[in-house]
Amino acid sequence: MSILSKSAIATGDGKFIIDTVKISEPQADEIIVKIKAAGLCHTDHDSLTWGKPIVLGHEGAGIVEQVGSAVTDFKPNDRVILNWATPCMKCFQCQEGNQHICENNSPVTAGGNGYTPGHAHLEGTLWNDAPIERSFNIGTIAEYALVKASACVKMESDMPFTSASIISCGVMTGYGSVVNSAKLQAGSSAVILGTGGVGLNVIQGAKISGAAKIIAIDINQERLEMAKKFGATDIILADKNDVGLKNAAETVKHLTNGRGADYAFECTAVPALGAAPLAMIRNAGTAVQVSGIEEEITIDMNLFEWDKIYINPLYGKCRPQIDFPKLVSLYDKGDLMLDEMITRTYPLENLQQAFDDMLAGKNAKGVIVFD
Repeated sequence: MSILSKSAIATGDGKFIIDTVKISEPQADEIIVKIKAAGLCHTDHDSLTWGKPIVLGHEGAGIVEQVGSAVTDFKPNDRVILNWATPCMKCFQCQEGNQHICENNSPVTAGGNGYTPGHAHLEGTLWNDAPIERSFNIGTIAEYALVKASACVKMESDMPFTSASIISCGVMTGYGSVVNSAKLQAGSSAVILGTGGVGLNVIQGAKISGAAKIIAIDINQERLEMAKKFGATDIILADKNDVGLKNAAETVKHLTNGRGADYAFECTAVPALGAAPLAMIRNAGTAVQVSGIEEEITIDMNLFEWDKIYINPLYGKCRPQIDFPKLVSLYDKGDLMLDEMITRTYPLENLQQAFDDMLAGKNAKGVIVFD
């Protein structure tokens, strides 16, 4: 029996509508999840202009509604977090431990534009009697989502769905960039450029990893005050006219014995700042480009002197079945702040307001909630 699901649908021309889609019975390896909360990020807004109809959303948490005949790890009423980068566990990259860049399933490295042909049962979701793609193969800004079982991680916790929903992108990207990618060492120093949702989770990752000095840089004083609540030991209010944040870099050096920080994380998504973390680190330090800049930029090679490392990780090298339970455990222990990150929640009907608030920088994180 099919399910009718009120959903946010990008029309491909920069706009979206709220309409109903029809979800079919799950295939053998699929699950239908009743979405309880869906996190919102800039990628969701970008997907409005992908030039095709698509069910929006790639962060979410909810309750298992139905399972396919071959699904044995989940049952109805299980609480789950959805993961957009589902590994096949068989390809070269998965075998190398790089599940986040699976050669078969990744909607970023394999299919592009948030959809992997053949990975998701396209005909399983119909809009106006025609198949419609789901963003990143899941489409979470909807009452129900049809997903592969491999896109679900069981949540053995009573944490609110709102907090659980943001784990699967911004939290994982920020925390994982510190812990999995940079492998930040206890007692070290770190500087974070940009203190939005991802930047705050970089700060949390650095704090949990035992960084002795955590320096937050932003042009917004309110965001810097929030950064202190999440673990920043020092803050720098940057000037919009500080090209490449060179003046801010001098302040960082002053705070780090004249050398520069051990690690620097770029979380602004501003192409002009793509090279800025290199100016913040000491010789043989590590710069991390977290925000996913995908534009051509010019870098002064003098910034690499000497022995500096620059990395561009995806999704914090996420291994969902390993990393998500760790994040939930850290939350349950009180070490990872998630409730405090959610500035505001919105019903589906107020999605436009949620987008507007996000683009205006009003929210650390906005979440769409469903009854």
